[in-house]
Amino acid sequence: MNLMNRHNLSTSSFKQARASVLFLAKLCALFAALLLLFGKGIMPQYLYSYNASLLDKMERLTSLTEPKIVLISNSNLAFGMDSALLEEAFQMPVVNMGVHGGLGNAFQEEAAKVNVTPGDIVIVCHTDYDDDDAFVDPVIAWLTLENHPALWQLVRLKDIPDLYFAYPDYARRIISLWTSKEGNVPDHGTVYSRLAFNEYGDVSFERTGPQYEKEEFFELFTLHAPAVEDVCVNRLNELNRYVTDRGATLLVAGFPVMDCEYTPPVEDYIRFQQTLEERLDCPVISDYRDYFLDYEYFFDTPYHLTNEGAALRTRQLIRDLEDYLSSQGGNSSPSS
Repeated sequence: MNLMNRHNLSTSSFKQARASVLFLAKLCALFAALLLLFGKGIMPQYLYSYNASLLDKMERLTSLTEPKIVLISNSNLAFGMDSALLEEAFQMPVVNMGVHGGLGNAFQEEAAKVNVTPGDIVIVCHTDYDDDDAFVDPVIAWLTLENHPALWQLVRLKDIPDLYFAYPDYARRIISLWTSKEGNVPDHGTVYSRLAFNEYGDVSFERTGPQYEKEEFFELFTLHAPAVEDVCVNRLNELNRYVTDRGATLLVAGFPVMDCEYTPPVEDYIRFQQTLEERLDCPVISDYRDYFLDYEYFFDTPYHLTNEGAALRTRQLIRDLEDYLSSQGGNSSPSS
């Protein structure tokens, strides 16, 4: 290739690169303008949604100055914990950060880094340990984040591209709610509402009995023992270092398992627990077999409990935590 051809090729490549950069810059400018426009005039539209409960949870989490118990995971905690019982047992304030599973484990774990105080006990109760380190559904993330600065601190830089591509779907939804005046409407009559949560972050809406016949339920859902993959293990081990460096403790505890003829063999859960214990740097304080509960204690998914089921699950967590604290040479309860 002669000098002239090389020069022409170089000039062409430069022009193409410049055109790509200019296009990307224009795209980002348009995205920023839309965010500004909607942020000022249309957002938010989901102030009373189930996921908006995260605003109240974050407010409680950041307001506490004394050592506290922080519960981290998805809706198995929101629908499966009686935090008042836990608080009474250990005389420590409790914050239940459990919310929609569509946000993903990684997003939920970011809350464990907020306002870490020496003496805190952070308990992770995931229902899966094989995530891909991303939002399960970025649109659900938008419905949660909206234009709330307190929640955007939970977003990592690597999450931004997923949010970028999910934005048009979210924008269509909020424009529809805004034009119909159906957004930001309080709803006292459903369990899936910000108003269904109590001050701890538990769903306190009355829940009794399964919402489906068993055969119908298992046409919708399949039970399985969780898999354990590197990406989740490595992230939790990094979180453990973050928490312990600040004088707090990270623990992993059980989630509710529906005990019926459709439940996988108990050996699957034993193997899952052994793998988790071998690979995590933080203690696994539960025997997952202790979290097997009868079908009657579940509400509308394999992880959502009735009020009675949530109390049973909480009492088991209290026993696990008491045993762990005793094994560390301390009192089984700070109040004892």
